Amino acid sequence: MITRRTALSGLATLLAPWRAYAAPSEQLGIASGSNSLPVSRYAAAAAGKRSAVIALHGSRGIELRPHAYERYADALSTKGIDAYFLHYLTPADTEVITSKTSTPQSRSAYYTTRFDGWADAVSATVTTILGRSDSSGRIGLLGFSLGGYVAANTAARDERLAALAVLYGGMPEATIAKVRHLPPLIELHGEADRNVPISEGRQLVELGKSVGAESEFVPYPGKPHGFDFSDTDPMTSDAIDRVTRFFQARLTA
Repeated sequence: MITRRTALSGLATLLAPWRAYAAPSEQLGIASGSNSLPVSRYAAAAAGKRSAVIALHGSRGIELRPHAYERYADALSTKGIDAYFLHYLTPADTEVITSKTSTPQSRSAYYTTRFDGWADAVSATVTTILGRSDSSGRIGLLGFSLGGYVAANTAARDERLAALAVLYGGMPEATIAKVRHLPPLIELHGEADRNVPISEGRQLVELGKSVGAESEFVPYPGKPHGFDFSDTDPMTSDAIDRVTRFFQARLTA
């Protein structure tokens, strides 16, 4: 439940002077077919083996609002969790998605053909992280919008993942009937979302419960798609805090 105290605390944080967030500490490359997909790593300051979260951006990429994504990286790394931002869209994906002739229907049809390929790229990233000497072996997925669908699809396929957080996303329709496993998950969704119906988020949570996963749904009354990208809405800090606490509990406890 979102309380007045929570909202006021978040508002105070966001009204403070905007600050630059930490730059990536390392750039990696993940092989995906004929492409090398860039991964930006934001390392926690903690020594020793650490858990990690792989973050997946929306359909317009990280470059549209980099500092909005970096707020999550900052919050996670501050709590001792390494954050990895995977740029999972290939140049061919971007060309199709941003084409002037594309429509919501054509993009949706294209996504259906690419979800498993994108999941393979995420799983390759999991393998790379698990092979690092600083990995604790505990990895979570964080997905925004289209990235939320990619994260959910990957989590249903790859049992090495220990936690799933989705913001205004869901499970690809073609995958739903095949799901037999999901890790503990949390879904955050604005009730006024016109891009991804809130029913998609609720369906993901119910799907998680149906396969025995601890699942939580957090609705945000009156909030639109991408509400957590606002620099002035107190619910931005509420969302970041909830996601960070969720991963702390599932990956570092």
